[in-house]
Amino acid sequence: MMIKVSYLIPAIILLFLQSPVFAQDVNVKKAFQQAATQSRLMLQEIKKSADASKPEQVSPRTLDHGALKLVASRDWTSGFFPGVLWYLDEYYKTDQWRAEARAFTSFIEKEKDNATTHDMGFKVFCSVGNAFRLTGNVHDKAVIIAAAKTLATRFNPKTGVILSWDHSRDKWVNPVIIDNMMNLELLFEATKLTGDSAFHKIAVSHANTTMKNHFREDFSSYHVVEYDPETGKVIKKTTHQGYRNSSAWARGQAWALYGYTLCYRYTKNPAYLKQAENIARFIFAHPNMPKDLVPYWDFDAPQIPNEPRDASAAAVMASGLYELSRYSKNSNNYYQKANQILKSLSTAFAAPIGTAKGFILLHSTGSKPSNSEVDVPLSYADYYYLEALLRYKNYKK
Repeated sequence: MMIKVSYLIPAIILLFLQSPVFAQDVNVKKAFQQAATQSRLMLQEIKKSADASKPEQVSPRTLDHGALKLVASRDWTSGFFPGVLWYLDEYYKTDQWRAEARAFTSFIEKEKDNATTHDMGFKVFCSVGNAFRLTGNVHDKAVIIAAAKTLATRFNPKTGVILSWDHSRDKWVNPVIIDNMMNLELLFEATKLTGDSAFHKIAVSHANTTMKNHFREDFSSYHVVEYDPETGKVIKKTTHQGYRNSSAWARGQAWALYGYTLCYRYTKNPAYLKQAENIARFIFAHPNMPKDLVPYWDFDAPQIPNEPRDASAAAVMASGLYELSRYSKNSNNYYQKANQILKSLSTAFAAPIGTAKGFILLHSTGSKPSNSEVDVPLSYADYYYLEALLRYKNYKK
């Protein structure tokens, strides 16, 4: 039987338009308009909330019982709001956003010498790193290099990893958290900027040791692995922000996905690409992943579906997936999933204009076991959300 072509063409077009990529198309212009309006509100709210007796509080982190919570530059989240402003500058290219971004970044620069924390990438690279990327300012370059040198002091050749926390010595002696994978970008960049391979070698050692010790057979990640600082032997594997030691804390899986993807960018080591792909497979094959791909705070939380979501984990996943889609043979699948996450975040998880003191996304979870920052906006959710939007915009070209 012969089928008329006139019947086939509309059917083909309909099928094309209903494919996952096009069904999950993201309205970047609308999303950035919402982000810009909210961020203008945030700038006003920061002025209102500023406490003259606490001048060290320079950056918004979350809402605490509806009130805007500002933190000092030493807080691990301090660099995210400056990063949000740099992403707005990147999108709109206006003097206003650049001036605001520069002002808030200047508050964070002194952290380059703070050797008491591993969070140098989060604080300095998300703020000063974006400043240098967009302006080429030589002062920013110097800050990045100084921060990398400071972070390198926390590397222990005996363990092969960078020490994470100095606090909670009653619980851990030498803890390393999966979040630390995100700070390796600072070290890789420092080698590019200086030609000194020492930073690169530290990052590779940390990535390799973490890949060996942090992951289970299904490629889910522990949150915390403790090492003997003298022998490098693993003492125990546990969690701090997940449901239990054997569970998959959602943001931890997101850090791992993003972290090994960026490691592949700098090294082209196929083992890192394979690790990122395996982590992605675990995440999206998990039966407790919701259809909108915005995970619950822990994949094994006991009361699913009556558990808080974590938009911050979803935003990190989306951004990481866009980059992973550039390297993997499974490119289209990752791209589609990232689109679906962005579509969900930009609709059901976006703060209505004029609310939330200017935060962009709602419904993130910081630390459920501590009953801390549960179902609230978080600055790092906003940061990785805008990064994902820009990656979508740029990669789509």
